[in-house]
Amino acid sequence: MRIPCLATLPALLATSAAASFAPAPTPNIIFIMADDLGYGELGCYGQKIIQTPNIDRLAAEGMRFTQFYAGCTVCAPSRSVLMTGLHMGHTTVRGNAGAANPSAQTLRAGDVTFARVVHDAGYATGLIGKWGLGLSGEEGEPFRQGFDYFFGYLNQTQAHNHYPDFLYRNRDKIALPNVVTHVGPTGAGYATKRVVYADDLIFDEGRAFIERNREGPFLLELSLIAPHANDERAKALGDGQEVPDYGPYASQDWPDPLKGQAAMITRMDRAVGELMAQLQHLGLDDRTLVFFTGDNGPHNEGGKGFDPDFFNARGGLRGLKRDLTEGGIREPFIARWPGRIQAGAVSAHVGYFGDMLATFAELAGAKTPGNLDSISFVPTLLGRGVQPKHEYLYWEFFEGGVSQAVLLDGRWKGIRERRVSAPLQLYDLATDRAETTDLAKAQPELVARIAALMKSAHVDNEFWKIPGL
Repeated sequence: MRIPCLATLPALLATSAAASFAPAPTPNIIFIMADDLGYGELGCYGQKIIQTPNIDRLAAEGMRFTQFYAGCTVCAPSRSVLMTGLHMGHTTVRGNAGAANPSAQTLRAGDVTFARVVHDAGYATGLIGKWGLGLSGEEGEPFRQGFDYFFGYLNQTQAHNHYPDFLYRNRDKIALPNVVTHVGPTGAGYATKRVVYADDLIFDEGRAFIERNREGPFLLELSLIAPHANDERAKALGDGQEVPDYGPYASQDWPDPLKGQAAMITRMDRAVGELMAQLQHLGLDDRTLVFFTGDNGPHNEGGKGFDPDFFNARGGLRGLKRDLTEGGIREPFIARWPGRIQAGAVSAHVGYFGDMLATFAELAGAKTPGNLDSISFVPTLLGRGVQPKHEYLYWEFFEGGVSQAVLLDGRWKGIRERRVSAPLQLYDLATDRAETTDLAKAQPELVARIAALMKSAHVDNEFWKIPGL
């Protein structure tokens, strides 16, 4: 069984608590996910320079989580965890395999995604933006994974480019007026003529999807590109933070990649505000649960003069994208549903992307599949009933060797870096969220327990194996 261990709960208490509340109505669900957004890059998470008033308002009108985690520390596996409700030891896609091995970065026909679960419960489902889990015609394409509608990038390497010369609408390849110098065969590259900015299109398409499905219920995932760097442009021209203009940061005496980083996030924030205004205008505000988060920690790939610490992007945490320390996987996470989620709430509930499947299923009134690493946190969102908890969370990462991490009881973080024979580091996040003091020698019993979990949590699949574990 791959069902995570739960805290022991008295059955009578759970039954009586559930009976005290009327069921919540079935909401529309909007899940907005930024790309490479650091824990500290929003005002509501302590950012002092970059302006994010609309996302800050989401937090003020909803619930802000302080210990919520991405599925992994890079995009494809993080999205696989999100989609399947299975942690990194069980999910299908466990790394950015890219052109070298595209089969290893494709969801399978037998995977059960959150889109399929809510679609079967009567929801219209849309994914707009970056996919990266299967190309057109493959079993992992969005249509075969539960989405009615898709617009955006199928190939995640193409999604480096904020000014692409084509995107997909459903299965149709749509030409765009940008002129692109291609790097490699995937559509990646950089524009020499910039006309249409992809994230603007993503939000336009998102608002059109909401308008078409206003009678509901619907689930819409907006999988944004900002603030991911255009790696190819950064290498060729020195500036990978693509944005139509630098907005309020144009006059700052900063390197252009830093202006671009700030402007990308503020432009994203403005579009979030426009989407929220649309919900209000259509009378959908109190019928719609909006989530906002990021797919993994901040990058350091923006080009000449780029420095994530300039903005305190990691928010005092250690590590960046491609690290399993907190800076690589702890993400901003906000949920807003007027009249249902308490405004201004701050939650220390420990959750992760894999929990979205069970959460969406409960919200949609759908049956949750078995054998998941997914726990609904609807009790936390709605402030009712008893919230089950994970005994542990698990991550693994396949670049530069194999790294593993376990978070035990929401507190004790064990990390092995690059090889399974590496010494296991242990940190107490309750007192040391920056992971500065290794307690492994002082806590041998915890180290042994975490080592055993690292071994048992990983199950080999065809493409992702850990030799010697």
